[in-house]
This record gives sequence, C-alpha cells and structure tokens, in this order.
Amino acid sequence: MAFYNNKKEKPPEVETTVWACTTNDCTGWMRENFTFEKEPRCPFCNSEMVREVKTLPQIS
Repeated sequence: MAFYNNKKEKPPEVETTVWACTTNDCTGWMRENFTFEKEPRCPFCNSEMVREVKTLPQIS
C-alpha cells in the first residue's frame, strides 16, 4: 500500500502583467487580462492603479 500524502504538483508559474493599487494601505491588484478598462481603478479603495509584473500560477 502506498501513501502519497495528498501531494499535488503546483501549476507552473509565469511572469504576468498586473494592475496594482498605488495606495500604501491597499494591497489590491488584478491580472491585466481580466480588466475591462484601459486604466482601471482599484475595486477596493477606488485609487489609481499602475502596471507591474508578478510571478503567478499560470491559468489555463
């Protein structure tokens, strides 16, 4: 009998362009390809957002 301890392979991580909130108190961000606006506002605090690159799990 073999036990695998529910170990699952992590999805591959890729560098992804995201929009990040500019407010220091807010940690809001969203993937660029999930936005509908050219320059979105933060959904949490309604502040401006800037483009950044994060290493995130790849979405199929």
